[in-house]
Amino acid sequence: MVARHVGALALAFACSGVLGGPVQAPLLVLPPDAATYRQQTIDIFNSSWNAYKQYAYGHDDLSPVSKSYSDSYGGWAASLVDGLDTMWIMGLTDIFEESVNYTSHIDFTTSNTGDTVDLFETTIRYVASALVSYDLSGRQYPQLLKQAQVLVDKMTNAFVGDNAVPYGYLNWNNGTPATGTSNIAEAGTLTMEWATLAGYTGNDTYRVLAEKPVRYIAGLTPPLPGLPAQGIDPASGQFVGGYVTWGGGSDSYFEYLIKYARLTNTDDNFFADAWATAVDTSLQVLAKKSSVGGWQYLADYDDGQVIHVGSHLECFHAGNWMLGGKLLNNDTIVNFALDLMEACWNTYASTTTGIGPEVFGFFSSDGNYTGLGPSNADLEFYKEHGFFVDPSGTDYYLRPEVLESNFYAWRVTGDPKYVERAGSALQAFQKYLPTTVAYAGINDVDSTDSGFIDDMQSFWFAEVLKYLFLTFDDPSNYSLDEYIFNTEGHPFKAPPAKPVYGSGSIMNPTGTFVAKTGPLPVVSPGAAIKVPLQ
Repeated sequence: MVARHVGALALAFACSGVLGGPVQAPLLVLPPDAATYRQQTIDIFNSSWNAYKQYAYGHDDLSPVSKSYSDSYGGWAASLVDGLDTMWIMGLTDIFEESVNYTSHIDFTTSNTGDTVDLFETTIRYVASALVSYDLSGRQYPQLLKQAQVLVDKMTNAFVGDNAVPYGYLNWNNGTPATGTSNIAEAGTLTMEWATLAGYTGNDTYRVLAEKPVRYIAGLTPPLPGLPAQGIDPASGQFVGGYVTWGGGSDSYFEYLIKYARLTNTDDNFFADAWATAVDTSLQVLAKKSSVGGWQYLADYDDGQVIHVGSHLECFHAGNWMLGGKLLNNDTIVNFALDLMEACWNTYASTTTGIGPEVFGFFSSDGNYTGLGPSNADLEFYKEHGFFVDPSGTDYYLRPEVLESNFYAWRVTGDPKYVERAGSALQAFQKYLPTTVAYAGINDVDSTDSGFIDDMQSFWFAEVLKYLFLTFDDPSNYSLDEYIFNTEGHPFKAPPAKPVYGSGSIMNPTGTFVAKTGPLPVVSPGAAIKVPLQ
């Protein structure tokens, strides 16, 4: 099966240019229960918002069990700012205007916590939401644009000297970088936001800086063609280790390659070609089917070893490949992406709660190595479902990626089963996630009486509830042919599509892969922070 995919893909890339086609299917018809699900999603947003306002207003995230708050992102009201465009999209005008007013008066020049501030998270949450909300609301709130510029101006300090790769964290209040190993997702996920700011302000330095690490990383000789190692040292410019994954720490680097090409309609084929090369190699090396059920996965890779693991974070890949496959007019990629979607949804459908886990493992015909050490109970679960839940990743942390890709699958195919699946997830959330005041993640998705995770991250507002709402909403709103969603679910308005994306060729690396040893790369707080309660 893999060989057939690879052959079809290679044939497509051999063409001198690939004609792009519409991403979204025509004449989409919602099933009758979509309107009910849509209203229930709004109700969940409102109840979550009211709890945030009562117990955590002005802070980053609500702690929905202890009825308190946390400040992991500068203490600048991340949930409020990150949720701005969802408020607008849902028609919640009153709280949108209230939140715009609050955002306009935040002092982003000073961190309220004194901690280091994450370049990646600040860009995808604060900057992106401010820019998108400014645009969606008819550009009637220029203070949102000004606040985005304040943040990016400060973050330019992460680029030190001639370094092509920025440091991932800043000592915000004195403007100095916190030196240390970064990762390709942290460094390579600035382009959509900073280039948009450049367009609004006329200061092209923002675009140039954001593109710089992407061009540099893609130009290094990787462990596998088009698949750079996860870790990178900004000081030396070398990879740290050779771990390859489409999961956390690498994910949005790959995601933005094709999204940036589409958002900007750049005539530089570099970004689309880099994405196509990553996909091509992934189909050849990482694409694995489970020995039970034939579920399609993308494995990880390290030093010649295929590692049969997947994650909730990684399940963004299905939607990303649907988008890229459509832009390249390559049905092989699209169909493979739909197979990935089925496997990701299976992780939801197979658990007692109907919600998918953080990390899972699988076996395939090429081997059983997962690095996870499954128990006998895990093996029995695998025999029934074609994956097992990693004991260290049994939780659901209010993540959006499966529902994000499910949204793409609905809009790309028009198959109403994806709307019904979103409805099933919504019902599971309503049953298993409510605390006394809002919603929380759970420690064990295969238990009906799991303890809660006392942290309602801002992506609950920005992504989970937005992708659910848009799945149930009029499909002509925020069409995938008109908007490109950043990695935090913020829809950037895109120009009409070009007829061709990429050169039709894959990029062939030269030289020998070189990596330094050192500490593992830092994974962003949104991928790591968990506060479990029994």
